Amino acid sequence: MNEALQILRPPAEAAYAAELNALAAADTHPRPAGWRLSPWAVVTYIMGGALPDGQEIEPKYFGDRRLIEIAVATLATDRALLLLGIPGTAKTWVAEHLAAAVSGDSTLLVQGSAGMSEDLLRYGWNYARLLSDGPSEAALVPSPVMHAMQHGKIARVEELSRIPSDVQDTLITILSEKTLPVPELNTAVQARQGFNVIATANDRDKGVNELSSALKRRFNTVVMPLPASLEEEVAIVQNRVEKTGRALQLPVESAPLQEIRRVVTIFRELRSGKTEDGRTRVKSPGSTLSAAEAISVVTNGQALAVHFGDGVIKAADVAAGLTGAIIKDPTQDAIVWKEYLEVVVKERSEWKDLYRACKDLL
Repeated sequence: MNEALQILRPPAEAAYAAELNALAAADTHPRPAGWRLSPWAVVTYIMGGALPDGQEIEPKYFGDRRLIEIAVATLATDRALLLLGIPGTAKTWVAEHLAAAVSGDSTLLVQGSAGMSEDLLRYGWNYARLLSDGPSEAALVPSPVMHAMQHGKIARVEELSRIPSDVQDTLITILSEKTLPVPELNTAVQARQGFNVIATANDRDKGVNELSSALKRRFNTVVMPLPASLEEEVAIVQNRVEKTGRALQLPVESAPLQEIRRVVTIFRELRSGKTEDGRTRVKSPGSTLSAAEAISVVTNGQALAVHFGDGVIKAADVAAGLTGAIIKDPTQDAIVWKEYLEVVVKERSEWKDLYRACKDLL
């Protein structure tokens, strides 16, 4: 079997190599030092568009083009970029594609967590060599951030607000001085042209650590909004479901647009606290109900339909995923979901099958 086919999720620069190469060949705009593409080409790669030879670039982000232009312009300066928004606003997706387009490498990633140490932002040591030879360059293990500095690339820091505050501030010297001291070797790593940092953060999850004002000043913040309209969110979910389905060998026709639209409508109404027509107020659960969760619900329904059904999603295939996504608190969220089923879902004649399937699980 082709080894490439065994990779479940190739990085953006591999999955979209043809588009990136076509953009590089057609790109006549000025490129900042160390960049693979010009800012114009990076925005075209993210937002989609037609090249002079007629080739179409597929959009990676459905939203305000100006937000992406601001993000790309930030990376072209000496300011780091912070993508801020609630879960499911495509922060990680946009960060990965920005790094792929600018550096040709989106894999220099630090995943933030509550138990993270500063070694993951600075450097570590090969302790076998450290014990035998003492501190040396050979014993040094660069972090993704240090590697990005040495090679003039983009480093990504995910969930910055989940990192303990004292570890967060490790970035201050890196972002302001563009240098990373290594006192054990009495030296420092100087960033090469092309280096920058893209961080993501949200303020909804538990365990959030406030960013210090000193660190905030080192970032230009772009707030990523939720999709503005139902149609926009449906397009996002449909696009990502198709891509995920291909990787999992789930046929596109197994997820009809009608079912995607129902899942997205439910999430939007519960999230906003009112029905799409604005006539009925509903309670909102504690879960975020983002587009990412809608994608997960539909993909799980696809798997059920393909492997245990007739190959096309039915109400019963999405009911379990919906219930699991909405009910995070078994007490409060369950009440909200039951009320929504009775007040909204039951009253929609074309949703009777979904009402029965969801009620059977409660």
